Amino acid sequence: MTTNCTNTWESNATRSLYLNVTCELPIRYAQPMYGYVVPFLLVVTIIANTLIVVVLSKRHMRTPTNAVLMAMALSDMFTLLFPAPWLFYMYTFGNHYKPLSPVGACYAWNIMNEVIPAMFHTASIWLTLALAVQRYIYVCHAPMARTWCTMPRVLKCVGIIALLAMLHQSTRFVDRVYEPLEVLWDGDEKVTVCQHNWADWVIYINLDVYFTLYYCFRVVFVHAVPCVSLVVLNVLLFRAMREAQIKREKLFKENRKNECKRLRDSNCTTLMLIVVVTVFLLVEIPLAVVTVLHIISSSVTEILDYSIANVLILFTNFFIIVSYPINFAIYCGMSRQFRETFKELFVRGTVTARKNGGSSRYSLVNGPRTCTNETVL
Repeated sequence: MTTNCTNTWESNATRSLYLNVTCELPIRYAQPMYGYVVPFLLVVTIIANTLIVVVLSKRHMRTPTNAVLMAMALSDMFTLLFPAPWLFYMYTFGNHYKPLSPVGACYAWNIMNEVIPAMFHTASIWLTLALAVQRYIYVCHAPMARTWCTMPRVLKCVGIIALLAMLHQSTRFVDRVYEPLEVLWDGDEKVTVCQHNWADWVIYINLDVYFTLYYCFRVVFVHAVPCVSLVVLNVLLFRAMREAQIKREKLFKENRKNECKRLRDSNCTTLMLIVVVTVFLLVEIPLAVVTVLHIISSSVTEILDYSIANVLILFTNFFIIVSYPINFAIYCGMSRQFRETFKELFVRGTVTARKNGGSSRYSLVNGPRTCTNETVL
C-alpha cells in the first residue's frame, strides 16, 4: 500500500502536526538509498570500524594519534548505528507511509534518527580537526609535541570533544513534545498518531530565535570553522611535506640514510592524513553549503527551493554515510604496519609474530615511534 502526502491525513491543516516520514524526504530517492543501500553500508561500516578499533587498540599501537583515530572510528560507526533500526523499519520494510505510534516510538524516532546521529557526527568533525592540528604540531612545531601531544592530554581532548558535542545537542532531546491523538487515516480508519508540539520553553524564547541560534552555531562551529581550518592545515601540511621531500633528497645524496628514512616515514603519515582529511572535506562541504542556504532562506530572504534542498540534503547525507568505511581502506592501502598488525590478528600464518616485543618499536607507518616524529597510519 502506498499513499501520497496530500491524502494520508484527514486535512492539510492537521497533517503538519503529525510525523509523516513520506513527506520528510523525497521518497523515490530515500527508499532505495536508505532502504536497500544503507543496510549494506551499515554492515560494512560496522566491520571496517570495528577492525580499526581492534587493530589500533593493540599495545604497540597505542599512541596519542591512534587514540584520536579510534574515537573517530567509533563516532562514525555510532552515527549510522543508532538510526539504523528506524531506517530498516521505515524504508527497508516499507512502513514510511504508516502513522507512527505509540508516543514512545515517536520520541525514539526523533532522538535516534536526528539528535544522537548529529551528536556523534559533530564529535567526528571536531576529532578530525583535532587530528589535523596534532599532525601539524608534529610536523611543523616538533618541540611542542613533547608537551601538547602526550597521551593524557589527547585523551582529555577527546573527552572534552565528546562532552561539547553532547552539550551542543542537549536541547534537541527536550525541544519537542509528542501526544497521542486519534485521527481518520485513509478516510475511514481511526488510528492513533503522534501529535507534535514544541516544548513550552521553546515557544517562550521564540521558535525562530531558537532554531536560528542552533543552526548558526552549527554553521559556524560545526561546519565553517572546522572545514576552513582543515583546508588551511591541509595546505600547510602539503607544503611541509614538499619541503621535507626536498630535504630528504639532499640527505639521500649525502648518504645519511637514517635521517632520510625518518623523513620518508613522516611524509607517508602526512600524505595519508591529507588523504583522510580530503575525503572528509569532499563530503562535508556540500552539507555546510546547504545548511548556510537554509539559514539564509528561512531567516533573511527566500532563496531556496526546498523540494530541491531536500534532495540535496538526502544525497549529501548519503555520501557522508558512504565515506564511513573509507578510512579502513586508506589505512590498509597506505600503512604497512596497519596491514601487518591486521594480518597478525586475523590471518593466521601470513605473518610471523615478532618476538621480544619487536612490533612495539613501531607505530602505524614503518617508522620508530618518537615524541616528535610519531607516525599515524
